[in-house]
Amino acid sequence: MITFENVGKQFPDGTQAVRHFDLHIKEGEFITLIGPSGCGKTTTMKMINRLIEPTEGYIYINGKKVKDHPLDELRWNIGYVLQQIALFPHMTVEENIAIVPEMKKWKKEKISSRIDELMNMVGLDAQTYRKRKPSELSGGQQQRVGVVRALAADPDIILMDEPFSALDPISREQLQQDIQSLQKEIQKTIVFVTHDMDEALALGDRVCLMKEGEIVQLDTPQELVLNPADSFVKDFIGGRKSPWQTGIDAVMSEGRISRDGTEFITDEEGRWEFALKNGETIDLPALTTDATLKEAADSLQSSESEALPVVSANTYLGYVTYETIVTYLKRTSEERNGGGIKQ
Repeated sequence: MITFENVGKQFPDGTQAVRHFDLHIKEGEFITLIGPSGCGKTTTMKMINRLIEPTEGYIYINGKKVKDHPLDELRWNIGYVLQQIALFPHMTVEENIAIVPEMKKWKKEKISSRIDELMNMVGLDAQTYRKRKPSELSGGQQQRVGVVRALAADPDIILMDEPFSALDPISREQLQQDIQSLQKEIQKTIVFVTHDMDEALALGDRVCLMKEGEIVQLDTPQELVLNPADSFVKDFIGGRKSPWQTGIDAVMSEGRISRDGTEFITDEEGRWEFALKNGETIDLPALTTDATLKEAADSLQSSESEALPVVSANTYLGYVTYETIVTYLKRTSEERNGGGIKQ
């Protein structure tokens, strides 16, 4: 989908913001860019829609060089969400959302339908909020409108530049959850810049950790935490003390959720069947309470299951998902660091 090929950026004052940057972002992937201030993460993202031009190498979208795309067409087809919400204050919510679709000459009926669809999708009742001005909305509501505006013309790519960092912790956490849920539905290719490691780990399919304009480690959240490439990565993550070695019983309170008609049934050999509502069953390995989070995550991956039962003395206690493990890690990290690791 998006490919960086030996990309570099040197500014006129001689600052080398990005160097030797090679990265392929798959279609539908959510990738987070993170690193210390001045590491080049925002510059890297802005080169995708040519807000900044590279001085070396090439960037491709679907095999075509970005520089060969007509600039207006390129930007119309890439949604952009900023930290500074940047809604036009004199325009209503619906007028803000309609800007790019109108530029692309969509019919009014199509634009109106799209506004309703997207606003309702992010939890803003369209009939209630369409005619309001940005000043009549909370910060979280304004940022939701910013996300909707970026999605309005149905672009394949969304760029998000620290979009939640100016929000209060409650609004920020809610929007993180909302963007995760939204991504499952819309399956866009998202490049998300953040300075918060917990946010990067919670949201990204892969995390790209940068230093001095180069990639230090590009990996899944699990691998980044479990197998940091060097001392810089370990220190940046925050010196977490082997969080994946925590016992699975630590997340059991998170795993005891409504089974919604789904239950686990044991067999004579100690394996368990995941009984689905449609009558089908899936044979699964059971986790014991002394299993570690790493062992649980590895078992989830190898079994290709969304959930695994946790048992003690052949008694079913509940079940654990990868999502509950990540939620636990994120929450405990925030508790240790007073609301999150900031770099």
